[in-house]
Amino acid sequence: MADIKNYTLNFGPQHPAAHGVLRLVLELDGEVVQRADPHIGLLHRATEKLAETRTYLQTVPYMDRLDYVSMMCNEHAYVMAIEKLLGIEVPIRAQYIRVMFDEITRLLNHLMSIGSHALDVGAMAVFLYAFREREDLMDIYEAVSGARMHAAYYRPGGVYRDLPDSMPQLQATRVRSEAAVREINRNRQGSLLDFIEDFTDRFPTYVDEYETLLTDNRIWKQRLVGVGVVDPDRAKALGFTGPMLRGSGVAWDLRKTQPYEVYDRVDFDIPVGTNGDCYDRYLVRVAEMRQSNRIIRQCIDWLRANPGPVIVDSNKIAPPSRVDMKTNMEELIHHFKLFTEGFHVPPGEAYAAVEHPKGEFGIYLLSDGANKPYRMKIRAPGFAHLQGLEELTRGHMIADVTTVIGTLDIVFGEIDR
Repeated sequence: MADIKNYTLNFGPQHPAAHGVLRLVLELDGEVVQRADPHIGLLHRATEKLAETRTYLQTVPYMDRLDYVSMMCNEHAYVMAIEKLLGIEVPIRAQYIRVMFDEITRLLNHLMSIGSHALDVGAMAVFLYAFREREDLMDIYEAVSGARMHAAYYRPGGVYRDLPDSMPQLQATRVRSEAAVREINRNRQGSLLDFIEDFTDRFPTYVDEYETLLTDNRIWKQRLVGVGVVDPDRAKALGFTGPMLRGSGVAWDLRKTQPYEVYDRVDFDIPVGTNGDCYDRYLVRVAEMRQSNRIIRQCIDWLRANPGPVIVDSNKIAPPSRVDMKTNMEELIHHFKLFTEGFHVPPGEAYAAVEHPKGEFGIYLLSDGANKPYRMKIRAPGFAHLQGLEELTRGHMIADVTTVIGTLDIVFGEIDR
């Protein structure tokens, strides 16, 4: 009788559940996974190397393109590292705006994560529901920065501009009647803050809808409960952060343990799991969306009551106003120098990390005193999570590989960098 051999299978990079460009070489015994070997690098764009040839300001848009689902959070870590090297204090209003947009970005990320995870394991409707809310959040991004995704809104020393007093409105077209447009524009009559507040009023009901569709859905639970279990000590040893770590019961969140900006001034809880499986990580992400909504509400209240500057008052780092630049020679020179040569950063090194929706996202900058980084290193949470893939899938069925990839919430822009 012939010996039974394991056989090897390529999962991806063209598989829809491989999240873009993951090539996973699976060694299978029948349908049971014996080994899973992730092959990465198919999206490599040398972001860390490119930063060495760009001024500090020119690298900001590259951050959006790392984890292209959590754009402003990537920018946040980068500008914080620059601010550490420069030794500057960001205006308090800019800090509140940053915190508010970090949490809006967390909602964007978790909606994509839960929607695509459900789609990967066979539930279609949740994806459509989640993208309904993502449209509103994308409109918020667009209102403040002009771009739906790659915002480049954060700046060293603050943010690009204050929140607008009006919200862009849709116009009637051949495919959309006046009545339909009037209904869509109903909550867009006031400022951007009014629109965000209206969204936070509606959002808890939407989260209830996702939970109705998934949380007690027996097929969803059969696919997630007990799959990809990782205990707390092993999660820490593997370098897990964010929901991957908190799903295993470790209450580690940089917003609480190492507060930055104004996170020590807002009230929120850290959701943690108990079993460390895919289902617990799903529950943690759902609970985090509710907490993000709480934080956004608190930021709205503060921002309404406290006007003020949103970027440092130094033309060496921040550009002068357009009016000053067009009426004053000195301001024109500052403007020209800032956008051609950039600013010089004192020699030294700095590491800044934020509680990114996927975990700890950090930027290490090394400066030699020039107007460009001497070296930049990105600490991407997805990279550490991907190394645990083999451990999480070993002994499971091939169908469970999709479940585990979904729970990792990986985006290859930050893994391949």
